Amino acid sequence: MPVMKDKELRIVGFLCNWCSYGGADTAGVARAEQPTDLRIIRVPCSGRVDPLFIVKALLSGADGVLVSGCHPRDCHYSSGNFYARRRLEVLKHFLPALGIDNARFEYTWVSASEGQRWQQVVTAFTRRIHTLGAAPGFEDAPLLMKTADMAPAPLRPLGTGKNAPLESLKQAIKEKLPDLACVIGWKQGYDDAHTTPLFAKKPEDVDELVWGPLNAANLAVYLPLFKGKKVGIVVKGCDSRSVVELLQENLVAREDVTIFALPCEGTLDMGRVNEKLGRYNVVGGIAHGATNITITTDGQEHDFSMAEYAQNKCRGCTEPEAVLSDVRMGDSPLVQGEAPVPQELALLDAMNLDERRSFWRTQMERCLRCYACRNACPMCVCRDYCISDSRDPHWMTQEAGVTQKLFFQTIHALHLAGRCTGCGECQRACPVGIPILGLRQHIARTVGELFDNYRAGIDPAAVPPLLGYEVEERNIREREWK
Repeated sequence: MPVMKDKELRIVGFLCNWCSYGGADTAGVARAEQPTDLRIIRVPCSGRVDPLFIVKALLSGADGVLVSGCHPRDCHYSSGNFYARRRLEVLKHFLPALGIDNARFEYTWVSASEGQRWQQVVTAFTRRIHTLGAAPGFEDAPLLMKTADMAPAPLRPLGTGKNAPLESLKQAIKEKLPDLACVIGWKQGYDDAHTTPLFAKKPEDVDELVWGPLNAANLAVYLPLFKGKKVGIVVKGCDSRSVVELLQENLVAREDVTIFALPCEGTLDMGRVNEKLGRYNVVGGIAHGATNITITTDGQEHDFSMAEYAQNKCRGCTEPEAVLSDVRMGDSPLVQGEAPVPQELALLDAMNLDERRSFWRTQMERCLRCYACRNACPMCVCRDYCISDSRDPHWMTQEAGVTQKLFFQTIHALHLAGRCTGCGECQRACPVGIPILGLRQHIARTVGELFDNYRAGIDPAAVPPLLGYEVEERNIREREWK
């Protein structure tokens, strides 16, 4: 008979075949009284439980999800539960960013001989879910539109790079070019007010290289396309972290990449720039001051101060200089103070769970499912086999509902856990301006708190936290049930 007297709720359990499923079977053989709310899915190992299983269940209407595996140091596959512990702990901290109460998810360890413990675990968790009640859905949440505040004063002087030693950089690139397939940089785009990627293969191509606040794109996104070839790349400070992360994951080889770097003085928020420029027929010219840039369109001058129109990420940037480079020129600007909480993350922090559900419902209704965020991300390297396009397994539908769109953004964020370098290209590429960077920032903060202030893209020799484990985790406590 069920322990709970109320109406059954929808609880999903992912149980390790070797221990926890055996423990549940032991409890059943002993005729231990258990709730009937739980629906068990048997998996080979808790290490096989992708965090996306939990998110998909919760977004699809489950009221709670329980994961149970072998006790640490007693895994049938030696270390599967050690990897699972890190991934599941990160997920538990991340769920509130979506507006999901993390009390609706729990993971624990139960051995095959612990039938009584299994009864205690499933009874306690089911009681918790009944106390919380049925999970609220995203589709029914009221609309809520909020925007992030302007970033605080920058940590360093912001400028246009007018005095950057660009000619010296061009000369250095020309000297290295004969040994390289190409050098990736920036050149003028369809008009003076925009830039586009440059793939310099000849010395005359290098003369097209430009440097300044219009060089917003992170060129590291192109590096995996040249895997196995010698290639050069011009980077800003934030771009260099993406290069380092690619090196960490062996997606490119260090001996194949020549990194050219100039200190970055900030880049313009082109969304706001284009909003001020409005509709125009022709760009008449562009002039760089020390701290501002003037763009002339249809005979009218528009002045853009870097202090006002720089990207928010540039205001809190602590690495204006490349963290790794082969050819470095120019003087690094002085950084004063510690990085503030990013604006998108602060926006999420200021909301409760109900408001976050409403916020993401509102934002996802604007989403076009164009996948520009995925395509612009330098760490999203499996786009030819992307889970959003796969029909085997069929993770996502092509429906335009809020839940499917949010699930994709959650997939992207979780795939970047411990890997996102905060370059902000996902949000910059979004044609409707959804602040999706907040999800990446939330999960990056979680990874830093759990794993010794780890930051992606800083140390080429470091192992990303979710690609490793420690037998004794310093910041992850074992789950106890009473």
